[in-house]
Amino acid sequence: MSGENNQPPAAWRYGGDQLKRWRAKADVSRERLASAANYSPETIASMERGVRRPTSRVLDVADELCGAQGMLSAAKEFVNRERFPARAQDFMVREKEATSIWSYEVTYIPGLLQTERYARELIDNHVPPLDEETVNERIAARMDRQAVLAARKPPVGLSFVLYEAVLCSPQVDAEQLLRLLEAARPRNVVVQVLPFERATPAALMGPMVLLETQDYERFAFTEGSFASELSADPGVVSRVTERLSMIRTQALDPGESARFIERMVDQRE
Repeated sequence: MSGENNQPPAAWRYGGDQLKRWRAKADVSRERLASAANYSPETIASMERGVRRPTSRVLDVADELCGAQGMLSAAKEFVNRERFPARAQDFMVREKEATSIWSYEVTYIPGLLQTERYARELIDNHVPPLDEETVNERIAARMDRQAVLAARKPPVGLSFVLYEAVLCSPQVDAEQLLRLLEAARPRNVVVQVLPFERATPAALMGPMVLLETQDYERFAFTEGSFASELSADPGVVSRVTERLSMIRTQALDPGESARFIERMVDQRE
């Protein structure tokens, strides 16, 4: 599966192609559409290429300008389903199917444990910038993902290890720290902290997630600044499992981790 999830979703590409075809047919310039929808011509061009998701506003404005009689607006139902970055699409599908999730983070609070305020801080400061509609949709999607934390039958086994640097970020406030403590209360959720002094070089190599499904399929997900990979390759899964297992043994146990986080809450209040 390596590389597949870096391709923009098919709905974006098809929607963008239809947008371009209707605009050309109606002899509506890209500049005119951009002005009417309050976007730059460059952004409209990227939507037409399928690099950016055609937003609801652009589709509705284009529908009216091009006389598409609802044909372009109808695309909203399909492109709005793609609520996550293209490179994360496959991972999100597997996350919904998972019966077990092991996660290790070195930079950010995992999406499943984020408060809405923290999520907005990250998504609002995306580079390149996202339009407001996309920002709001991605925040809502991230909050919806957290349903996996709720009681299921059988419950999903969740294990999170956070490198201490994650908690020291200026974006992590007392509310976010308290959210970590709250999330760790159910028996199926474990939250551990890996302090600076316990980290080995292997723990600094980047974030990773290990997923297992009801059919006992196992997937390893690794993510960097510009690329990510979801792999079912047994060799990759084995290496990620070994690293995660080692990091979990180096981290503070759940009780010690809770006390560590509590002390950080006291420092911020």
